[in-house]
Amino acid sequence: MNKTKTFYILLLIVSALAKAQSDTSKTINQDLQFELEAEYRYFFDEAQFSGQENHYPSIALRPEYSIDWNKGYESINFKGFARLDRDDSRTHWDIRELYYQKAQNNWELSVGLKKIYWGVAESNHLVDIINQTDAVETFDGEEKLGQPMVQFSWITDKWGTFNFFYLPYHRKRTFPGEEGRLRFGVVIDKDDLDYESSAEEFRQDFAVRWKYFVGAFDIGLSHFYGNGREPLFVFTSTGDINAFYPVINQTGLDVQITHNAFLWKFESIYRNADTQDFLAVVAGLEYTFANIDGNGLDIGLLTEYLYDERDELALTALQNDIFFGSRIAFNDIQDTSILFGGIKDLEQSSTIFSVEASRRFGNSWTAEVEARIFSDIDTSELILSNFQDDSFLRLSISRFF
Repeated sequence: MNKTKTFYILLLIVSALAKAQSDTSKTINQDLQFELEAEYRYFFDEAQFSGQENHYPSIALRPEYSIDWNKGYESINFKGFARLDRDDSRTHWDIRELYYQKAQNNWELSVGLKKIYWGVAESNHLVDIINQTDAVETFDGEEKLGQPMVQFSWITDKWGTFNFFYLPYHRKRTFPGEEGRLRFGVVIDKDDLDYESSAEEFRQDFAVRWKYFVGAFDIGLSHFYGNGREPLFVFTSTGDINAFYPVINQTGLDVQITHNAFLWKFESIYRNADTQDFLAVVAGLEYTFANIDGNGLDIGLLTEYLYDERDELALTALQNDIFFGSRIAFNDIQDTSILFGGIKDLEQSSTIFSVEASRRFGNSWTAEVEARIFSDIDTSELILSNFQDDSFLRLSISRFF
């Protein structure tokens, strides 16, 4: 991120912290935590591209610090991240969050770097547009980079919650390097990606979201205007890739309906740009069998349909697919959980199977297992064909301090 922007954000945070500590009449609460993670990724098949390996050990550190005062109505929150990996592009650090927040009556103000999540679907978070994806961390796009912002939230009893975002700086998506797996045949350096806007990363972006609960309905309506978070890829006849960040308007709708043991989920976006217009939809449901054995075991069954007008040019490769899966929560003191499923292309033979499981040990340790299997990937898939030999198993153990 730009050093000048970072300096001013840090200056604002430090000033707020100094103000809090200078007023001895206010009770100050502080909390400091660290997570140290050892990770090992093993790729089952020989590499498709030169420079890639099968074994990838790494170490990650996630520090967190928070301080609040004024009866909790003012606070500063920090979440950091750093990883050391054999892939130089996956060796990176980031400030996930570092922001000052003030709440008063029916409004909240946040200034700094922050992570915002929108959406209800399991397989693809279409409406989630504020933060840039940290694409070297996870294949599923769940990890996000911290986004500089000013967020103002207005909470009403009758009309729901309105969130307004001013986003003064755009962050580029990260990509694996030459030694990394889950990459394209052509290594993409994020600094080589251009912008449609002449202001480039300093273009001033804006977003607004309305959130409303009524009965069984949980509704979100949003609009974003600015530099797109997804680069637009153009594949040349020689196999090269040209990519840039377009200026977009994106309107999103997400709805979740809770009815007995059913969760009905829907997300849709319409994205408009000079270079590309498209509609995308995710719709599905989750049914949970609760407390099956009388000891808290919950088993949820999930299915979702995914549609994207971009067809094979969709960066997620999810253009006409069906997702199926199951979520198992043991609700034990070790917080054991398992999520497994798959995504099947309805036009091609391509299928992706996945398993994610986690369990806590004692008070300070957590173990996680993740597996992704790329099965019978069709060679016509412009995105997935690059990952057809990248099925992997990931093991991690974390210690909390």
